[in-house]
Amino acid sequence: MRKNKIIAIDGPAGSGKSTTAKLVAKRLGFTYLDTGALYRALTLLALRNRIDLEAEGELVNLLKNSEFQLQTHSDQSRIWINGEEATGAIRSPEVSRSVSIVARHPAVRREMVQLQRRLASQADVVVEGRDIGTVVFPDADLKIFLTASLDARAQRRLKELREKGIDIALDELKVDIQRRDQIDSQRETAPLKKADDAIEIDTTRLTIEQQVDRILQAFRAVVQKQDENPRIRPG
Repeated sequence: MRKNKIIAIDGPAGSGKSTTAKLVAKRLGFTYLDTGALYRALTLLALRNRIDLEAEGELVNLLKNSEFQLQTHSDQSRIWINGEEATGAIRSPEVSRSVSIVARHPAVRREMVQLQRRLASQADVVVEGRDIGTVVFPDADLKIFLTASLDARAQRRLKELREKGIDIALDELKVDIQRRDQIDSQRETAPLKKADDAIEIDTTRLTIEQQVDRILQAFRAVVQKQDENPRIRPG
């Protein structure tokens, strides 16, 4: 039986996963693990090396022969690729448009799952992604699935990109998000979907603090139930 606690937060692009997960981790003193950053890092590396994003075998070899370092303490998430920090570069529009293509390859996902599990095995963690509650950590203590309207998600992503100095049209962002939703939900391996035992939260009209409070309330209820009946402890 594992001793560390795991909160899994899944949902489509722009639903508020990253910001919410960081704040939940900070409030609880947990480690924050952004699994999407790992897929983005591989995508960035593939683009830089002009590797065909449909070439599954080449992507797996690239992943196996590259070094990825992820700093995941509290609410800070920074990533290095082969010793070079790429925290900002992995958030570019080009990477955002391409990452779902890379992430849909079964062999890439299998390799990534092992890496994610190793990273999460040494501490209490808040993990966010698209298949965390269904594939990576099906025994997570708490599973959350965040949703939001397309307009809300596009507006959030637009604000995020503009704060980083990236200019892009709102309509273009909506098309990109819809395309990513389709690819993520229709891929054969580990598609984006809500786990049967996940709590769904529509964040369209919620503030970040309201989202965090709902998750913390749900987590406290889980911990209380586990304390009352240790036999239901996952792992």
